Amino acid sequence: MDSTIINIIIQAVAGAIGGNAAGSAMKGASLGGGGNTIAGAIGGLGLGQILQALIPMLQGAAEGGGVDIGSIIGQVVGGGVGGAVLTAIVGMIKKSMSKA
Repeated sequence: MDSTIINIIIQAVAGAIGGNAAGSAMKGASLGGGGNTIAGAIGGLGLGQILQALIPMLQGAAEGGGVDIGSIIGQVVGGGVGGAVLTAIVGMIKKSMSKA
């Protein structure tokens, strides 16, 4: 499998997990299970791609036939944080719009 696809999968899954964690932590701003998962996956992909552009070391999750654990950890952390942040932002916007 191409390393780009592996990176995208890692970022999306980590983002979905981060989004659901943020939704669970912020009950008032949760988007529901599906909403948290989708927003988290999008946020994970977004921040993951930005980090890949800024830190080229993160690009090679599976290059060279072996697994680079450092880049995988970087993808997971970037994806999880991106997912949590985007879910929190969208949840707060949704919460503030429902009050108006």
